[in-house]
Amino acid sequence: MHGNTWYVGTDGLSSILVETDAGLVLIDGGLPQSAELIDANIRKLGFDPLDIKAILVSHAHFDHAGGVAAFQRLTGANVYTSEAGAGTVSSGRLGEGDPQYIADSDAGSFPPIDSVTAVANGKFVAVGSLNVKAVYTPGHTKGSVTWTWESCALNTCYNVVYADSLTAVSAPGFSFGSSGAAQRMIESAGIIADLDCDILLSPHPFFFGMHDKLERREKGNPFVGDFGCTFYAETALGWLEQRLDAEGR
Repeated sequence: MHGNTWYVGTDGLSSILVETDAGLVLIDGGLPQSAELIDANIRKLGFDPLDIKAILVSHAHFDHAGGVAAFQRLTGANVYTSEAGAGTVSSGRLGEGDPQYIADSDAGSFPPIDSVTAVANGKFVAVGSLNVKAVYTPGHTKGSVTWTWESCALNTCYNVVYADSLTAVSAPGFSFGSSGAAQRMIESAGIIADLDCDILLSPHPFFFGMHDKLERREKGNPFVGDFGCTFYAETALGWLEQRLDAEGR
């Protein structure tokens, strides 16, 4: 993407690798079955997955946290997420407050993850000289967290934002309007829109137009732009409006 920041995920699920002077940082691990492909992608870039020192989780759903346990077993890396999400990441089971929770069901579960560290809102995960900031953006889940860092190359530095999901997706019967999730989503969209954001990334490559941008690489770095986070937030609010209309607010 730029400098120290690489996409190593699958076609539809993001996983981001950040190189530091003291090892590697992996953000999200896709599905449980994604781990093998992500491992291969890291090796194709010339990196050793055993150098992963920290694994960051955006939110505790099976399609983003599912592969994390495999990487933790392989590397022994510490796993970091938000205070509200740490319990779910540790257990691998959704709690009742999660929009996708289904009572008396294993739906949405994923392999439990050991040694999870909760990072407070606005605090940093440091690996070598890299500092990755946790910015709480609940709504998609109460534990959703956006991660931001600086990526530099050829004396040019950009602020990278891995903006967590802002989609109103749920199990049947959940109401974003009456549960308070809609208001959290609105506030989170505002937080993301206000971030210093030169490069927007997110848990699904579709949301930041990765495939279209890759086709424009010969014209400069297509991932750099001024309005990525703003557009992301505005689009999410449009989807939320449709969901609330469907709920008959």
